[in-house]
Amino acid sequence: MQVLGIAGYSGTGKTTLIEKLIPELGRRGYRVGVLKHAHHAFDVDRPGKDSFRFREAGAASVLIASGNRWALLQELRGAPEPDLNELLAKLSSCDLVLIEGYKQAPIDKIEVHRGANAAPLLYPHDSRVVAVATDTPLATNLSQFDINNAAQVADFIESRMRREQPSLRLVGSD
Repeated sequence: MQVLGIAGYSGTGKTTLIEKLIPELGRRGYRVGVLKHAHHAFDVDRPGKDSFRFREAGAASVLIASGNRWALLQELRGAPEPDLNELLAKLSSCDLVLIEGYKQAPIDKIEVHRGANAAPLLYPHDSRVVAVATDTPLATNLSQFDINNAAQVADFIESRMRREQPSLRLVGSD
């Protein structure tokens, strides 16, 4: 499994780019996973549903399964948030995991930048930024891609994947 961050500030289009990359890379034969960090509490089940009721009752883990999918809800209940490597291990069946969030993690990243957003760029200060997907040409030696051209970004990702060894690439490993 290989990992690649999709990083940038809020409102730049990270989620939209990932949403376009998943089917593009899937058509090329890759099993793509996504790990997204949320900066707030969130629910994936709805109030009133059995899984929600079990979590609210205090279950540490709730596994929901059907013929179409399964999901494991793990309540931390005050325990520390798992680190990135622990979470990546749960996605080991994927060829590539795109990571949204974890902006400061020591992983290679494609920065997503929109000129109208007025947010500062990451790449001058983050040596792990390997390319930029943008709507505004930038003065940099990094590879740049049209933020709206998922095939172009996927070409870059696929090229990088072919150069890497097919072994697990944990955060911080080189």
